[in-house]
Amino acid sequence: MIEVRNLTKRYGKVTAVDDVTFTVHPGFVTGFLGPNGAGKSTTMRMILGLDKPDGGSVLVNGAAYRSARAPVAEIGALLEAKGFDKARSARNHLLTLATTTGISAKRVDEVLTLVGLSEVARSKAGGFSLGMGQRLGIAVALLGDPRMVMLDEPVNGLDPDGVLWIRNLLRQLADEGRTVFLSSHLMTEMELIADQLIIIGRGKILADTTMREFIAASSANRVRVATPGAAELRLRLESRSIDCELLDTGALIVSGVSAADIGQEAFAAGIVLHELTPLAASLEEAFMELTRDSVQFHTDGAAA
Repeated sequence: MIEVRNLTKRYGKVTAVDDVTFTVHPGFVTGFLGPNGAGKSTTMRMILGLDKPDGGSVLVNGAAYRSARAPVAEIGALLEAKGFDKARSARNHLLTLATTTGISAKRVDEVLTLVGLSEVARSKAGGFSLGMGQRLGIAVALLGDPRMVMLDEPVNGLDPDGVLWIRNLLRQLADEGRTVFLSSHLMTEMELIADQLIIIGRGKILADTTMREFIAASSANRVRVATPGAAELRLRLESRSIDCELLDTGALIVSGVSAADIGQEAFAAGIVLHELTPLAASLEEAFMELTRDSVQFHTDGAAA
């Protein structure tokens, strides 16, 4: 378990992390989301003791991470996949780390197999592709068979087979009762793997909830309605300040109310319904809605 309490970090006049509090529980995959510059990487670095907070505290399984007798067995982390000597082979890189932490060569070979690098284990890491380097970084994170795994952009550079592999691996680790904490900008992938969500914007926590609850609460959820009485139903709903869009097909897209509520309105007016289909928002839609005012770096949508 990772417990973050009132964590604050300032760089000059800029508050990168502002009184942040959350808990990452074992047995779940927890996604850590936020726009660029939101404070995700800074928070992860403070959890690992790489940056010193200006306020607040972090407990890893009830104690400060720096006090752990075997840190690599507590948290296996990947914050930067390029942290290796390019002149060393993948196996020698892992062996060096293993030697300094009392981990056996057998475990090195196990993680090389686990991440799919056995065939290139003796190849120089400097010649690795982005995806292979990512696999090596994940191997480092798993080397100590940790109780917790913390990964920043774990699917970066991976091909479709690799993306499926890491998704299944993280699910397996959580099912084993381990704590899995990951950050990513790939919303479609996060929607497939995460159980819990912690969303940060401009250094503050914007949401701390389950994936299901977060998406269900989004106003981006809509309902498609097909009825011969579309015009009448539209007038009835709009009179109640309910947003409706009439499509060229004659169907209505209704926002802000449930399918059940629309059905009740139609029944009360004696309007026949041919279709009443909820259209669930995606994680991306819900995320963009929540963080609209927290985006620090804006782009011109009209630019080529």
